[in-house]
Parts: sequence; structure tokens; C-alpha cells
Amino acid sequence: MSEEALQSQNVLIAAFEGWNDACQAATNVLRHLIDAYDSREVARIKCDGFYDYQISRPMMCHVQGQRRLVWPETVFYEITVDATHRIYAQMAPEPNYRWKEYCIRSMHIAEECDVSTIVTLGSMYADCPHTRPLPVESFNDDCGCDDDDEHCGPIGIPTVLDTMAEENGFSTEPIWVSVPQYLGSDECAQGTLQLLRTLSDLLGVHLKEGDLQERADRWKAQAEVLLRCNDDLSDYVRRLEREYDFEHKVREQAKLSTLNVGDIIAEAESYLDDPGFGNSQEQS
Repeated sequence: MSEEALQSQNVLIAAFEGWNDACQAATNVLRHLIDAYDSREVARIKCDGFYDYQISRPMMCHVQGQRRLVWPETVFYEITVDATHRIYAQMAPEPNYRWKEYCIRSMHIAEECDVSTIVTLGSMYADCPHTRPLPVESFNDDCGCDDDDEHCGPIGIPTVLDTMAEENGFSTEPIWVSVPQYLGSDECAQGTLQLLRTLSDLLGVHLKEGDLQERADRWKAQAEVLLRCNDDLSDYVRRLEREYDFEHKVREQAKLSTLNVGDIIAEAESYLDDPGFGNSQEQS
């Protein structure tokens, strides 16, 4: 979908804690936006029937000296970016049960907010080095990939919501970032930052980054300390770097080749469309 089309529509951005949220890189995008801009809660999906409380446990909080139980649930926010840009955010732990009903309720709330495009954010562990830009994929990209490159296997609630939303007339834009699995489960500010920048490009509006760059720099610095203390891990990261650089070079060469082929095709089409081409054929 073009930036112009997205700028003229209400957009819902959804992220879910759990299996689809390695290092909380995806849900932290929404937390950042809610904190950075004027935001207000507009809807909720209650937890009853959707969660296994032994997996998504309720939390005990103390507010003004009073104990309070906080149950897992879905909250929708309206976020005012500026005078002309308003987005909606859906944040929740991934439900354990009744995914179809959950997605139907989500779409009903999206319709009430006059949303036409649903953007889902996710993060996953992968073999990628922290010393390079983290891979970010938008699975609706028109990249000319073969069907063999499409994901086949277990999926999470973001993919289910994408699929059901598209079947019900919404435009969908899933965006995923890969984070290094060797750094464990600590928060990955670099992944959050890259998802935020991809979202900015998609929406066609600059989104405030706050201290995300500083936090990403600290994340990288901590990773460097870990590598200096572990020779095996350092060798592993150097191998990942070589693989990353090779794949990046191949992709760049493929883009160049595609561009050259496209130029040749465009030139041929222009030549065939030239009115003089038919006359020259008849004269010969």
C-alpha cells in the first residue's frame, strides 16, 4: 500500500506479548508511542475465556497503598501523532484460547474506529549479528519472491489476525524484525528502533524516537562486552557477520540485475510502442 493511501486512512497497529515478541521488541514500539504522544484508551477486550492464567498470570500491584489485581487483557489506544496523523494501537498478551473469536472482536473494534488498515508487529529470534542492521521484513512487500519463500509452519496470533482481517476486507501490513538469539531475552532496543523506523516509512510521518538510539547503543555495547569474555561466541558472531555480508552483497547484485533487466524491458517496450516501428516493418 502506498504512503499516500495510508496517510488518508485510520491505521491500527497491533503487537502481542509472548511467542511473537522476542525481547519485547514489538510491544515496546507501542509502549514507546503511547508514552511519546498524547494517547487515550478507547476500548478493551476482557480476559475471560481467552487466557490460561498459569501461562499469562495476573499481576499484583500496589496503588496508593491498596493492593490491586491486574488481569491479562487487550487494550486499544488512540494516539495523536500530530494535527493530521492519528493512529490506533492494540496491545495484549497473546491469547491462549478462542483465537477466531478474539480476532473477530478485534476487527469489530477496528471497524468502530473506522480503521481500514491493520499493521501487525512481531519480533523473532534468528541467527543474525548484533553488529549489523537487524533484518526487518514486511511480508506483503512486492518483491517478486517465489511462493517457495513463503513461511510454512507454526504461526502466532498476528498472522491469524492478518489473515482473517484480509479475508474481511481490511488491508494488512505485517512487519517483523529478527533479533540475535545468542543475546538472550533482554530487551532489544535496536529491534524496537528499526521497527519504529520501518513504521515511520510506512505511515509517511516521522515518529519520535526519544532515547531509543541511546538505548540501542547501550545494547550493542553490552553485547560487545559479552563477546570479549567468550571466544567461542566471538567466533560465532564473526561467522554470522561473514554470512550477513555475503547475503547482503548477493541481494544488492540481484537488485542491480533486476534493474538492468527492467531498463532493457522498458527500452524494448518504448521501441515497440514507437509509431515508426510499424512503418519500418511494412517498408521492409
